[in-house]
Amino acid sequence: MLLPIPPCYGIIPARYASSRFPGKPLADILGKPMFWHVYERARRCSALIDVALATDDDRIMAAAQNLGVPAVMTRPDHPSGTDRVMEAALALGVSESAVVVNIQGDEPLLDPEMLDQLVAPFSDPDTRVATLAIPIDHQEALRPDRVKVVMDDRGRALYFSRAPIPWLRDGEADDDAGTHGSHYLGHVGLYAFRMRALARFVSLPPGRLERIERLEQLRLLENGIPIRVVETTRRSIGVDRPEDIRRVVEMMRANSECNRSDSSPSR
Repeated sequence: MLLPIPPCYGIIPARYASSRFPGKPLADILGKPMFWHVYERARRCSALIDVALATDDDRIMAAAQNLGVPAVMTRPDHPSGTDRVMEAALALGVSESAVVVNIQGDEPLLDPEMLDQLVAPFSDPDTRVATLAIPIDHQEALRPDRVKVVMDDRGRALYFSRAPIPWLRDGEADDDAGTHGSHYLGHVGLYAFRMRALARFVSLPPGRLERIERLEQLRLLENGIPIRVVETTRRSIGVDRPEDIRRVVEMMRANSECNRSDSSPSR
């Protein structure tokens, strides 16, 4: 039986240290730090009661306070962003019955509709964790930095891998493709947890498969915690390196021009 979706809270982990891009949350994008763009987009999601930043750095905290972005200071030694989200959720007093959404802090082009899609499965009381996936082509599936997921007929994840799964033994045949005509689903790194499932996750040690693939979501599957996968067609672009900022700025400016054109009076 479907029930109303529980209260949902968005938390954006924003760590200063990064081997490829130190200070990434503070990277300037059209005059505002990157975390501000993520926050502004996340708060447009009608399903979220509140959105807050979880950081480990005084510089990020000060910038958040100056911009009126709710923020929580967390420990600097968390092994993952999910652990940081858990500490912030406890500090914010999130109830055990609520849903916590882990929103990646390097997604300044985040589509708020993706967050609505992400929390929708929690109308089912059996849903404990949810994530998103998007159809990708064969060439994209071959990239090890593009994580793939396969799922069962009920939409639950069977496995995540950096390898192209499922493996097409007889080549790129068109039969038996997925909903959107693709054999491959690329994982989108947004997660939603019931608070109890989040607490369970951070209490578990890293699993064998998690260590092999370097994918922390495998810890859930290795411990029998199901992950509901929601297919989306909406895309976002993450920022991994400083050079990615330019691409994001170009897309934001292009979208701004399109919006102005759409809203201009007809002649």
